[in-house]
Amino acid sequence: MPKVDLDNMDNMYFDVLKELGNIGAGNATTSLSQMLQIKVDMKVPKVELLSFHEVGEAMGGEELVMAGIYLLVEGDITGSMMFLLQKKSAGVLVSHLMGMPVSDEENFSEMEMSALKEIGNIITGSYLNALSSLTNLKIFPSIPDLCIDMAGAILSVPAIEFGIMGDKILLIETAFTDDSELNGYFILIPDLQSYDKILGALGM
Repeated sequence: MPKVDLDNMDNMYFDVLKELGNIGAGNATTSLSQMLQIKVDMKVPKVELLSFHEVGEAMGGEELVMAGIYLLVEGDITGSMMFLLQKKSAGVLVSHLMGMPVSDEENFSEMEMSALKEIGNIITGSYLNALSSLTNLKIFPSIPDLCIDMAGAILSVPAIEFGIMGDKILLIETAFTDDSELNGYFILIPDLQSYDKILGALGM
């Protein structure tokens, strides 16, 4: 039986997972800064253990249009991961990467979608690399999927998969700042056995 119960998590376990989230988000921010060749600062991430129906509200409401990067996690741990960004913030990052002004168009072009997918790929990959380095576990991300939709619709995909295991997920809210503030959200969803492996690798 898994020792981690997401509905009644021990404070010590939560603190460790919170610190892993901080380090992962910090690593992702450094990679984002290098990729865009601009200075990107990161506020201390806000880490919460929430039920799926609370996550949409925590990000500003389930009807808020966001860009969501979703990928599967394989190797020594299994599960999935998401990185979500408000659509306006996604447009700012894409404009930095492509060296063009923020588009006034309602929808991203195919080239902008490709750029956004690459940004998501780098950010999530950096986060998982940090987790792998800290735990010495082999962690492999799948090719990410990108979706532009309302937060509630994007979250419904992992909610269906994850609902079998429980109702709580670790939400990491990270505010990046360049000349504007960009809120990004990391959601790491290992299965319960993987939580045990992560904590075991850290000697817990």
